[in-house]
Amino acid sequence: MKLLELLRSSYCRSSQWVSRLQSPLLLLIRLYWGWQFAQSGWGKLHNLEHVTEFFASLNIPAPHVNALFVSVTECVGGVLLALGLGSRAVSLVLFVDMSVAFVTADREAVGMFLSDPGKFYGADPYTFWFAALLILIFGPGALAIDRILESKLAESSPSQTVMQVAP
Repeated sequence: MKLLELLRSSYCRSSQWVSRLQSPLLLLIRLYWGWQFAQSGWGKLHNLEHVTEFFASLNIPAPHVNALFVSVTECVGGVLLALGLGSRAVSLVLFVDMSVAFVTADREAVGMFLSDPGKFYGADPYTFWFAALLILIFGPGALAIDRILESKLAESSPSQTVMQVAP
């Protein structure tokens, strides 16, 4: 019985220690993938003709308007994601953006989700899609502007309940 208690106690301590890494990991994900999104959007903005042609080749309606929309979304969304400002809303928009990219540009990879997962996670949109999904689900972590704003709102209106953002 002592061994079981020792194992349980060790597990609890190690879980608490590892849990402290959640916010730094979310910060690293936001910084790295926010920068990647921003760079991707910036590159698209500077090659809008090429992006428009590519979108037209995929039969995306209003290719120029959509190319401009996607470029601005990725550029501005990437900066906001890195800062941790409006993280969940931005992540949702970027997740949808990457989901559309998957379906339009890598339809075959999406179809291979179960039969050939390597093709799915090897597709270009995957890591962007997954990073946006992580922040959407887990939130920005404690090291984000969202948290600073949340604490300022809580200080200024103590009588109202402020929606808590998961770490």
